[in-house]
Amino acid sequence: MAPTLEQRAQGALIGAYVGDALALGPHWYYDLDALRRDYGDWIDGYTDPRPDRYHAGLRAGQSGQAGFILDLLAQSLDACGGYDEADFCRRLDEDFFPLLDGTPMNGPGGYTSQSIRETWRLRVGQGLPWGRVAGLADTTEAAERILALAVRYARQPADLARHCAANTALTQRDTTVMAMTVAYGCVLGSLVRGEPLDAATSDRLMALVRSGALPFHSVTSAGEDTPPPGPEAPRTAGQFPSPDALLTVSGILRAARDPDIRIEPAWKASLVYGMPCAVYHQFPAAYYLAGRFQDDFESAVLHAVNGGGQNQARAMLTGALCGAISGIQAIPARFIEPLEHGAQRLERAGRLARQAAAQA
Repeated sequence: MAPTLEQRAQGALIGAYVGDALALGPHWYYDLDALRRDYGDWIDGYTDPRPDRYHAGLRAGQSGQAGFILDLLAQSLDACGGYDEADFCRRLDEDFFPLLDGTPMNGPGGYTSQSIRETWRLRVGQGLPWGRVAGLADTTEAAERILALAVRYARQPADLARHCAANTALTQRDTTVMAMTVAYGCVLGSLVRGEPLDAATSDRLMALVRSGALPFHSVTSAGEDTPPPGPEAPRTAGQFPSPDALLTVSGILRAARDPDIRIEPAWKASLVYGMPCAVYHQFPAAYYLAGRFQDDFESAVLHAVNGGGQNQARAMLTGALCGAISGIQAIPARFIEPLEHGAQRLERAGRLARQAAAQA
């Protein structure tokens, strides 16, 4: 039977937590020979970080900092019944920033990423208000938390895009990064509301652009059609310059299903799309792995982890997509039971799913 909206929502959130935790030990190995030497030919479960690595001192099944921040946003959504930016920022100020010192090798999860360090310096170090503390990091930290918004507002695409853009802007102000991050949220939301991940995903999202529901600017009226007659509609404030970030996903899905295009083994998607942290490496790899292993959550996230590099973001983003496709029942119990705070997170995900389902 097809998963319910609640099961898909739970699958997306728990899938993200699982992906984050699976890559905790083998995180950021750009030397794949070193990765295999330390963890063997195939990583198939949670592992302890080595004492000389990024998350030293943590244990198998625990979360990195992305999981910690995702918890804060999910807790805020749960408590407020929806997105309350002031409440989320208060939680960052009171429950998160006091645990940081501005250096990379510090804070919950053992490592603080670039965009968070930049925001901390401006917010805590210089005392600037929210709205003036975003930096230029081109990484996926915002995507790793706004996925909770994509779940909560899956049935309200316009609100989903608006809240995802606003939340991304708290820490990252590059408009390309914002567009790609919001596009990922739009894709994930479509999966939570039950749409397939396929070559027509971009077309369905572009229909929302043309209706005005998504804040992307489209020159053509539909697909490859020529521009409509008359003057071009002006871009509005807060609108992204082009819809290309929404078009990426279906192109990659076509490649994943094209018999003449094969990446073998699939973990080498990290070599094809790039191992580093930037959004333009991470989102394509996540789309590819989720598209290739739509009904096989385990294979998708494990190939994401075994690809090395920034595998924590890759596995987290892939896990959310695959969890949304097949639902919580598709995530093996061996990943959920040892997961830190697994039971509480599953219950909270269920409450957020019920919030989403209650929306028209």
